[in-house]
Amino acid sequence: MYYFVERSVAIVKPKQAFLDWLSQTFDYTTHLTVESLRTDCNAYLIPEIYEVEQGIGVIENKYQNLFAMELSTWTEDENLWPQLTRELFWEWFDVEIYPTTIDIYDDSTDKNEKKSKIENTIH
Repeated sequence: MYYFVERSVAIVKPKQAFLDWLSQTFDYTTHLTVESLRTDCNAYLIPEIYEVEQGIGVIENKYQNLFAMELSTWTEDENLWPQLTRELFWEWFDVEIYPTTIDIYDDSTDKNEKKSKIENTIH
């Protein structure tokens, strides 16, 4: 059985301006491309919303936290960070909003499978 989760999802995807900052800040990023950065993105659970515009409102309210989390995955040295403005956030990132979140993983099935494997294991 699948369950609707009472949360929505926001995926933050870097743009070229973010890659430009990475390249200017770190020597080891020469192999990175915008496409590679946009393939392995962070997904954030946000309050359940019914319209994408509501999700954008949530992001607008939390942009500084999201900006800081995105930057801290590369460096926790805040001296290297730019000023975390709303305008810069939207210049550096796209955000995809997904209103519906469905949990397709059934914990009880997994526990039963583990128990069965343990009981049937010869020691």
